[in-house]
Amino acid sequence: ALLPLGGAVGDVIAGAGGGSPYLLGLMGKETDWITVALDDPETAFDDELTRVTGAEDAGLGSLLRQSKRRIALLIALADLGGIWPLMEVTGRLTRFADAAVARAMRAGLAPLIRRGKLPGMGEEDLQTGAGMVALAMGKMGAGELNYSSDIDLICLFDESRFDPDDFLEARPAYIKATRAMAALLNDITGEGYVFRTDLRLRPDPAVTPVCLGMEAAERYYESLGRTWERAAYIKARPCAGDIEAGQRFLTALRPFVWRKHLDFAAIQDAHDMRLAIREHKGTHGPITLPGHNMKLGRGGIREIEFFTQFHQIIAGGRDPALRTQGTLESLTALAKAGWIPQDLADVLAGHYVVLRDVEHRIQMVNDAQTHDLPSNDEGIDRIAALCGSDPQEFRRDIRQRMEEVHAATEGFFTKEGQGAALPVVPTMAAADTGPETTQDTPDLDQEMVDRWRGYPALRSPRAQEIFATLRPHLARALNRAAQPGEAITAFDHFLSGLPAGVQLFSLFQANPQLIDLLADIVGTAPDLASYLSRNASVFDAVIGGAFFAPWPGQWDLCDRLRQVIEAEEDYERQLDAARRWQKEWHFRIGVHHLRGLISVEEAATQYAELAGSVVATIWPAVQAEFARRHGPSPGRGAMVLGMGSLGARRLNARSDLDLIVIYDADGQESSDGTRPLASRTYYARLTQALVTALSAPTAEGRLYEVDMRLRPSGNQGPVATSLQAFRDYQENQAWTWEHMALTRARPVAGPKALAEDVEQVRRAVLSAPRDRAALRADLADMRARIAAAKPPGNPWESKVGRGRTQEIELLSQAAALAIGDPMADLDRGLAAAADVGWLDYAGARDLTAAWRLMWTIGQIGKLLSEKAIEPETLGQGGCSLLLRDTGAPDIAALTAQVDQTVSHAGDLVDQAVTIA
Repeated sequence: ALLPLGGAVGDVIAGAGGGSPYLLGLMGKETDWITVALDDPETAFDDELTRVTGAEDAGLGSLLRQSKRRIALLIALADLGGIWPLMEVTGRLTRFADAAVARAMRAGLAPLIRRGKLPGMGEEDLQTGAGMVALAMGKMGAGELNYSSDIDLICLFDESRFDPDDFLEARPAYIKATRAMAALLNDITGEGYVFRTDLRLRPDPAVTPVCLGMEAAERYYESLGRTWERAAYIKARPCAGDIEAGQRFLTALRPFVWRKHLDFAAIQDAHDMRLAIREHKGTHGPITLPGHNMKLGRGGIREIEFFTQFHQIIAGGRDPALRTQGTLESLTALAKAGWIPQDLADVLAGHYVVLRDVEHRIQMVNDAQTHDLPSNDEGIDRIAALCGSDPQEFRRDIRQRMEEVHAATEGFFTKEGQGAALPVVPTMAAADTGPETTQDTPDLDQEMVDRWRGYPALRSPRAQEIFATLRPHLARALNRAAQPGEAITAFDHFLSGLPAGVQLFSLFQANPQLIDLLADIVGTAPDLASYLSRNASVFDAVIGGAFFAPWPGQWDLCDRLRQVIEAEEDYERQLDAARRWQKEWHFRIGVHHLRGLISVEEAATQYAELAGSVVATIWPAVQAEFARRHGPSPGRGAMVLGMGSLGARRLNARSDLDLIVIYDADGQESSDGTRPLASRTYYARLTQALVTALSAPTAEGRLYEVDMRLRPSGNQGPVATSLQAFRDYQENQAWTWEHMALTRARPVAGPKALAEDVEQVRRAVLSAPRDRAALRADLADMRARIAAAKPPGNPWESKVGRGRTQEIELLSQAAALAIGDPMADLDRGLAAAADVGWLDYAGARDLTAAWRLMWTIGQIGKLLSEKAIEPETLGQGGCSLLLRDTGAPDIAALTAQVDQTVSHAGDLVDQAVTIA
């Protein structure tokens, strides 16, 4: 009757008008427009946005309200007719809201600019909000507005655009503009309204103005921001005004929203929020369809949104891929990252779409901002009809969906009543400690527990409450240790070092397998446990990714660290991010070694590859920061040569890095920058910047200690050496021990061509003919000097002393020089000692075995403690690790083996350095 349209389109119009008084009214008002618009709804929609954007201020309120009627009608018919799916519908509603807010903001600012109330601003500034920005929050921010949604906005202005005196004048002008904008959108006239506009999500809305400065807002969030505000900002985006300034504000707010550590403590905050909302809205009852709130009720839309957002809050600080705004894309990202199963993500996404569709039909009936199903059967039948469903099938389907949503999400927030699963995270099956015992296990000593309440980690009531739930599992895990008393004492040391407890205890509560891992560590490596107490965030690495996956290799590590660094714009934050990343991987290697997942040799290689990846990736970042002030590197740049254990690819858990920096200015006398430097000075300071980046302590600790004493002329030489100077020194001035050290050198960072040139120098020097008698005499002299300077004070000392690893390595290096083999490793070097007659081949094999035993002991010692190994104080767990990696049956047998091995190795080295 209203429109000259038939067929399928006529059926949709008849169904819409018959089911919705609101849509029936819109069709009567916009008959001519909708008749044409339905021929090409996409073009009609875009044309209406263009009309809004280009509208004059005069009559703007009327035009916006007419556009709202048209857009609402067009979207409803395209939705009901199956032309536009849910996300197309919500996206177009959001695009219209963006356009309306932007146009209303311009209308609010224009008269104030004309009257000079915004100093320095002209008509040309209106297109960018004259320093003002509206942040779209909630569903508008995520592009998910519902059919009759209000819009949540936070309005800010960039006070940095004004002098202090001008700021005092501009501030009230922005407040007036915001009120005018809101009134234009929100006020109900004879033509209706545009959007109900809510400005109460701003900081402390009871006492702050409707538009406030960005700096003031940032200070609020840094000092007083709450968990629900963090969750709200997941979906925040600039939608109108100065978009760039708004994006800068959100970037500055990133540390507030996205905590750098896994934040399981947010789960309790989320649960408390849900309970408060249910209590306030009266939606805590069971799922009974009449009058059930599709948004806030049990099994409703908000449960899916909360489940998704708080998973993001927990892990988004570590994984930028989780910082998505839309609910569906966020569920996909969480599944891809392993935080929820893919089938759960698919189920929740399917339910979300259907529940949102039902919500839209509820709101279409009378354009009411309601989420409640009708309270009578006739009303529910109407909604079923608008969904194209059989009424009884509709009831069964919606009830089943909401029950599934509630069952799938409730356990994330609380265990009450269901014992439901906490967040699904990558498993620790590879490090399983065995089945839980069901028999009674002694609890922790009450006197000790009482003392723990005085530790910083347990001073807050919330920390004590969470810890109380952990005690039974913790007691079982510690009592499973080989020496429970030792394990509990070590845990006591761990707990005493924790600066705070809520975050870590919440992590344990959500991931009980971490308690077993902690018990293993404190029961075996108390020193590693002490490190953990100062850096408990490394536990994040266990559940934040594929912790027990195969080792990725150095170049993959470089790519991963590069992404971490590139995600930070500030240089200091880049260095802090690199420190956090390195600690997690360093911790991973230690845990894998501790639990027998990798051998001691594999651990040494992984420590070296980790260090190599750090140097290779940090070096370009250091150069870029240095170039910002002093210009790009002169000539061909600089490379970093790894020496010592780094060069040999066998670091331990506490190794420092021996480095040499070699550059080639290629005839360029100075850099070309705002503060140019002579090439030699440039590279010297650049090298110092690298050392600082690696070794300077920050709030996140340090990466590595750096030793540069192996550079030409040692501490007396320049910290950076030119390629020509390096070549001249090695060919004409270097001592024998410096050439020996060069046998373990390898490039770890810098331009490939320059690294190849350095490698050519190294090979040429090491391949040169040698006076073997003189070489042997130099080796004997070196050995005597070392023995005089540092005699071993501990029979378990693995490195320095007669028959220990250092002098075996020196012998191998000297023999490599004797045969001119620049590529010889330790085994080949010792075989070379036999080739040249310094040893027989049986002796070479014995020295290789001696080195391997003592090196293994040293590697384990560095994992467990800073001090040399003393089995009587090592603890049962440490002794077990030592026996496992050395293959000895018991400590007494290993002690005898060490004494015999060191004595025999010392005799063999005596023989090798003695000239008959």
